Amino acid sequence: MSLLELHTRSLELAAGLVDTVQPEQLVLPTPCTGWSLRRLLEHVVGQHRGFAAAARGAGPDLALWRDVPVEGDPAGAFRRSAAQLTAAFTGASAAPGGSVLWLPEIRDGGPLPLDLAVGFHLLDTLVHAWDVAAALGPSTASGIVTAVEAEPPLVGALLAVAEAVPAAPANRGPGRAFDVVGSPDTAAGPFARALVLLGRDPAWSTPER
Repeated sequence: MSLLELHTRSLELAAGLVDTVQPEQLVLPTPCTGWSLRRLLEHVVGQHRGFAAAARGAGPDLALWRDVPVEGDPAGAFRRSAAQLTAAFTGASAAPGGSVLWLPEIRDGGPLPLDLAVGFHLLDTLVHAWDVAAALGPSTASGIVTAVEAEPPLVGALLAVAEAVPAAPANRGPGRAFDVVGSPDTAAGPFARALVLLGRDPAWSTPER
């Protein structure tokens, strides 16, 4: 499968998970410190729109990346914005001579080659899908890990991008996209290894109230 096809598959898996979210669950905490499930989904939809705008040739305008309210229909907001992103990436891939994207939230803002941008968003999609699943409960988190690891090209792409994310202290921690790299477990599967590389705790679960 091409990288674009793997990216589309990552969105399909994430959308199926978001479809299960109930309104009363939007207040649940997530592995993203300080973010409720609602805030996480608003961020995800905003990222869909930001990447789509970049793929259509927008410049480094942070306003295009703002969070988008999902109250009342998080699944619909996710699927609509994901479809727009898929169409934008597909269009950019057909551009003569290749495309570059301005991504104001990544590195120095760009420009970056399309394949690199698609890889970044594939990682973002699968890791945030795990964040959603972890908020919903351990069995749901285990389910998304199993589903991704059942598709070696997909989990391989996730791990490859995770390994390429800069791990220097200046690039990690509060205010950054990812926390410091955790302690690896040599017995862990590829999804868990990717989470650790990005500063996530694969064993995270909703705190007891």
